[in-house]
Amino acid sequence: MEAPLTTIAGTGLAMWATFAIIAVTILCYAVEKWPIEAVALASLGAFLLLFSVVAPGGGPEPGALVAGFANPALVTVLALLIVGQALFNTDALDAPAQWLADAVGGRSTRTLTVLLVVAAVISAFINNTPVVVMFIPIMTTLARQRGFDAAKGLMPLSFASILGGMTTLIGSSTNLLVAGVAVKEGIDIGFFDITALGTILAAVGLIYVVFALPRVLRRRAGMAEEIRLTTGKQFVTQIEITAGHPLEGAQARGGMFRELTEMTVRAVLRDDIPILPPFEDITLRPRDVLIVAATRSALTRALSKGSTGMPAAEKADGDEERPIEADFTLAEVVVAPGSRYAARTIHGAGIRVNDGVVVLGVQRKSHMQRTSLAQMRLEPGDTILVGGQPGDVARLRSSRDLLLLEWSTAQVPMRRYAKRALAVFAAVVLVAATGTLPIMVAALLGALAMIMTGCINIRQASRAFDSRIFMLVGASIAAATALEATGGATYLAHAAVKALDGQPVAVLLSTFFLVVAILSNALSHHATAVLFTPVAIGIAQTIGADPFPFVVAVIFAANCSFATPIGYQTNLLVMGPGHYRFADYLTAGTPLVILIWLTYSFAAPWYYAL
Repeated sequence: MEAPLTTIAGTGLAMWATFAIIAVTILCYAVEKWPIEAVALASLGAFLLLFSVVAPGGGPEPGALVAGFANPALVTVLALLIVGQALFNTDALDAPAQWLADAVGGRSTRTLTVLLVVAAVISAFINNTPVVVMFIPIMTTLARQRGFDAAKGLMPLSFASILGGMTTLIGSSTNLLVAGVAVKEGIDIGFFDITALGTILAAVGLIYVVFALPRVLRRRAGMAEEIRLTTGKQFVTQIEITAGHPLEGAQARGGMFRELTEMTVRAVLRDDIPILPPFEDITLRPRDVLIVAATRSALTRALSKGSTGMPAAEKADGDEERPIEADFTLAEVVVAPGSRYAARTIHGAGIRVNDGVVVLGVQRKSHMQRTSLAQMRLEPGDTILVGGQPGDVARLRSSRDLLLLEWSTAQVPMRRYAKRALAVFAAVVLVAATGTLPIMVAALLGALAMIMTGCINIRQASRAFDSRIFMLVGASIAAATALEATGGATYLAHAAVKALDGQPVAVLLSTFFLVVAILSNALSHHATAVLFTPVAIGIAQTIGADPFPFVVAVIFAANCSFATPIGYQTNLLVMGPGHYRFADYLTAGTPLVILIWLTYSFAAPWYYAL
């Protein structure tokens, strides 16, 4: 139904005011002068004020405007963020990612290409969201292993899944929504009816996504991540061999202990007598102490297997090895000039008692350490690797004895829960992909299972909650609700057709596609699909054309939500892990929208013989 355009108050005023609010909101998102949450809240406030005071009765009720904050898509995204954080906390996909990297081989470009193509193919038969959820941790792990910026792969991952979802009826929820509305109008869309044309669009889009998009995207890794990726400095630590220890009975071969491939053994202390390399015919036994040098990443992997006792250098008498607790955090501190710990041994310094953190290793350039780490005397300028609970590490900020390097703070993955996390994740993907349960229900149950099995705790889960996504989705659904209620969407479509009155059907189809694609980015693919399917059928019937190409245009155009994070929930999923800004989507996604529009404009008239 077309909205009245001549009234001064009521629906006409509300419609134009809605256009203005949406335009100003997108502009504010793009300039990034204000926080996304503040802009989204201001947009929602403007709509509430408009329909409550300025034009009461000319649009949706206030309750309908805020209903977006309980939208199933929003709940799904937030729950899946918790599931993804649990996978990250446990390093659950580290081994599968390494297997994939080894199988693909070659440079990071080849790895990225194969990963994107595989994601696109899978997305043709599985809903895009679980596909992206499945590949996000794999992409981030491969980025860490291959040394490339994850931001170069995460947005392409989202775009590739959307493109793959265009090729079959079940590839995207957008396709199903359009088909559901169309069947009520007597238009039936089969499983593979959009496959041929969709494959053409997807192939053209993937060429851009694979080869051009990673070059368009700017590096988004923060300073902390860059330092962690590039630093190769080693810490001296010690490993105490106890009865039943994994290293008990290990033998030196060729002067090396093969069980410690990531660590360099500098000395073996046996009855306080150092045995120096090269090691020949040495078999480790209980009460031996290994003095080793290792990178922080190697020590983190050792810790993640479950025990703080492995590299601990400051254990109190009677302490036993125990599993690391949730949130166990590593950080690097520097011994300050004039520190009370200077010239004192690690054992006698009492850092654990005074500051609540345990010393795990020391980095010093002056000389090689070949004595017990506990007896090592600290010097100003020494870098110490410490571990403890987040609160204990945070209190080091006020310490004048140990200067905390803020960038170095990071939690230790709890790898002993990796199999649990993988089992929960696989169950979520399987249930969502087969349609056994709605994806929202599967995601919520998956998040609950991750918490109940110890893969993530409540505090970590709350940190996975992204306020930007929450406000973006809620405000964008409010805008879509206002646009539908005021007749703005219908007005735009009919205005475009009227402006091109008398033009060939192919030109009308192309223009209609562009209008839907633009609004899909301003609102959401779900809202656009539902709003414009009946409009497409009405336009085709008005000009006496076959409505099927116009309905298919809605499917493809509504999927062209590449230019903003609010257009598609997979864009929202990668926004946090990729450290993207709103402007990144405009810069990287707009060319892809134009490319798909032009491809459809030429391919559709040929395919449908228009």
